[in-house]
Parts: sequence; structure tokens; C-alpha cells
Amino acid sequence: MKIAVTYDNGQIFQHFGHTEQFKIYTVENGKIVSTEVVDTNGSGHGALAGFLAEQNISVLICGGIGGGAQMALANAGIQLFGGVSGSCDGAVNALLANNLNFNPEVRCDHHDHEHGEEGHTCGSHGCGSYHCGNHGCDN
Repeated sequence: MKIAVTYDNGQIFQHFGHTEQFKIYTVENGKIVSTEVVDTNGSGHGALAGFLAEQNISVLICGGIGGGAQMALANAGIQLFGGVSGSCDGAVNALLANNLNFNPEVRCDHHDHEHGEEGHTCGSHGCGSYHCGNHGCDN
């Protein structure tokens, strides 16, 4: 089994569609046997599900993720664990121990626009792991 995690300097990147890297874990018999960090080569929301399918990913762990990307992952047969924050390695170990804290109802529907606040965009406030007020995220 292969598990992908949105990756930013060891932490779970909080906006699936803007992730530049995934950390991919190969798991056999419930144990991590190898890891690698791969670049997405600028793929956007729609292309990322295809990118993960090409990598033979079974499971994705991420922070915020929009409904369209969730559907693309489901269509690719990739199980989603969204609304997760913190260490990539910690999240995968928690998943393997069956105690990953995730949000099955995670949504992020405010991509690439500001909310009237100076410099405030979805990627800068941790969409998916923090309450976003009335910015369109459900946690």
C-alpha cells in the first residue's frame, strides 16, 4: 500500500490543490518500508488526483480539500483522510495505529481569492485544520 501526504518541510500542507510536494510512504504488513518526497510539477487541483493515481496511491492524508478534488480522488479509488494537521510522519504512524484524528466532512471551497482582508488567502490560514469563520470552510 502507498500513502501520500501533502508535504511542506515535514508538516502536512494545508491546501491540497496548492501542494508542491507529497511525501509518499510505502507500507507492507502495517510497517513503513520506504519514503520519498515527490514534486507535483505544478499540477493543480484536477491534475493532482491523476498524479496520485499514477503513483499507485491508495490513501491520501491532507489538510483542506475542495469537493471537486474529493470527487476526483474517490473516482480514482483513493481513500481520503482530510482535515489533518501536524507532522507527516506522525499522521501516517497514527493512521497505521488506527488512531488518526481526521475530519470526514472537511471542505474548502474558497480557492485563490482573498476575503477582503489584507493578504489573507486560503493557504495562509490553515484551511482544514482551524475554524475558518465565514470563509467557506467546514470543520
